[in-house]
Amino acid sequence: MNTPSSNELSRQRILVGVSGGIAAYKAVTLVRRLVEAGAEVRVVMTEAATRFVTPLTFQAVSGHPVRTTLLDAEAESGMDHIALARWADAVVIAPASADLMARLAAGMADDLLTTLCLATEAPVQLAPAMNRQMWAHPATRANRDTLLARGVTLLGPAAGAQACGETGEGRMLEPEAIAGAILEALPREGGRDLVGQRVVVTAAGTREPIDPVRFIANRSSGRMGFAIAAEAARRGATVTLIAGPSTLATPSGVTRVDVETAADMQAAVEAIESMDIFVGAAAVADYRVAAPADHKLKKDGEPLRLELVPNPDIIRGVAARADRPFVIGFAAETEHVREHAATKRVAKGMDLICANEVGEGRGFDRPDNALLLLWEGGERDLAQADKRHLAGEIFDTYHQIKQD
Repeated sequence: MNTPSSNELSRQRILVGVSGGIAAYKAVTLVRRLVEAGAEVRVVMTEAATRFVTPLTFQAVSGHPVRTTLLDAEAESGMDHIALARWADAVVIAPASADLMARLAAGMADDLLTTLCLATEAPVQLAPAMNRQMWAHPATRANRDTLLARGVTLLGPAAGAQACGETGEGRMLEPEAIAGAILEALPREGGRDLVGQRVVVTAAGTREPIDPVRFIANRSSGRMGFAIAAEAARRGATVTLIAGPSTLATPSGVTRVDVETAADMQAAVEAIESMDIFVGAAAVADYRVAAPADHKLKKDGEPLRLELVPNPDIIRGVAARADRPFVIGFAAETEHVREHAATKRVAKGMDLICANEVGEGRGFDRPDNALLLLWEGGERDLAQADKRHLAGEIFDTYHQIKQD
């Protein structure tokens, strides 16, 4: 994850929320890093946060008065809390305590920070920080899942030594890592280059049932497809994400359709009447069981033989449409990556294929990857990088191809 350098966040307006916890002192460094990168930063603190770090400290590093209360007559006469919510390009809360997460999950607006989170249309990111037992508690886990389902992004937590003397998961990410995540989530200057474009992305794997309990699946996490959908939305596109089973949060501004099998995914794609760009990032199962059992198959000590039949080729079908969009596909290979990917691109009618080598520790269920992009008359190597960064490079290449 990259740390922003000078002017990378120029003219970006970032609201930093600080809730109560010893990690609040790290938020001072976070604000400094964001300001150094060119961002305009406003800070909102909960009452508990002021017990750990004074508002004056944040005012000194941000260059702006700090808001701490909802009903502040003097502050409301300048920038009222609704205007502040509209002002932000991004909201990041660091640290985000267990209490704050619970109140956000419940939709409460009992202080300035939670009210802003309800009133803003900007993406919201939380950097949790709490004792390891609090983070592991089922209530916190449920609150986390609720927030993720609403499109909130979680940054961390990390694992390690905690202020309480215990060791485990619950540490707030370091300020540099949080600043890097904010940079990656914001649209780049001049990056609204997909406005008016309709983008459809398939992501994650599919599950092909054997019986009501068991299924055939693969190792895909969906991270690449979700990153592509998020990047397309940041660039102004109207995005539909058709996702196989995944626990990943729906990116902000993206319409999500959940499916399970390859046939389900095909039907969802075919239901979309028109699209400008199609990105087939899903790891669709090549085969399905011909006749799944309608009851749980019992183990009897004898070999189990399953008849597998081919699944529909979704990308080939999209490429064959009369009103075909620009088609981007993926190739996950264990050997001869370039040769197999080039053959696949031509056979399926893709305009651009993104190939990567997979295997133990490579490609699947990782936040980073390396890609080889191939198109008619050109290619490009993308070095190992965060999948969010790679998503941006893919759309940059798309524009390059369209201009050639």
